[in-house]
Amino acid sequence: MTTAALLTDEELERYARHIILPEIGGPGQQKLKAARVLVVGAGGLGAPVLHYLAAAGTGTLGIVDDDRVSLSNLQRQVIHDTANVGLEKVESARTAIERINPHVRVETHPLRLDAGNAADLIAGYDLVIDCTDNFATRYVLADAAALVRRPLISGAIGRFDGTLTVLMPYENGADGTPNPSYRDLFPAPPPPEAVPTCAEAGVLGVLPGVIGSLQAMEAIKLITGIGEPLVGRLLLYNALSARFDTVRYRAKKPA
Repeated sequence: MTTAALLTDEELERYARHIILPEIGGPGQQKLKAARVLVVGAGGLGAPVLHYLAAAGTGTLGIVDDDRVSLSNLQRQVIHDTANVGLEKVESARTAIERINPHVRVETHPLRLDAGNAADLIAGYDLVIDCTDNFATRYVLADAAALVRRPLISGAIGRFDGTLTVLMPYENGADGTPNPSYRDLFPAPPPPEAVPTCAEAGVLGVLPGVIGSLQAMEAIKLITGIGEPLVGRLLLYNALSARFDTVRYRAKKPA
């Protein structure tokens, strides 16, 4: 992570509830201020991620999205509002973040992330959060993050269900075995017809709020060094039964 940054008197007051937590304190808040986090996708998942990381005092938030705000987004993409329909999502999100916390620097990337630009873009940040909505981009992100050795917090949602994991395949676990990669978890993408889009299948509006908030939590844990991140564990959430389950997965042995 980037070198810690000093806090102003205003920031000390703003983040007082963090600073009194022994696990975070002033040093942890300084790490947050110095951190550079790239959020890929400013939609349903990206909205709560950006909200909470901005409020938490993350120093620099990079936002990648090539889409514009539409009226049908507003049921779940709560960083945008009616007045911003038609605007680029990165600019709409930037104005919201500036209202939430003027101490946060926003870097906008109004582009579609692909295999040609992903590694260079990710390398400029300390960690990356996958808030995308398709498997093709998730594989690109995971491969690029592993290549440049950046933690990746990957979340996904559909209808009433969500999943979350943290990927650091360039490091070994506490037992000395390699951490698993995204391809260990999903060796191949499912057929396109097996994964309908939100427009085709629908999604409960508050669901991305649950998973996105957990993604922001994992980011804060990684930045400050507290707790145990979801490396090698897939968290599953079912909104209808209000149930969380955790599945462990491992790196596959070379053939």
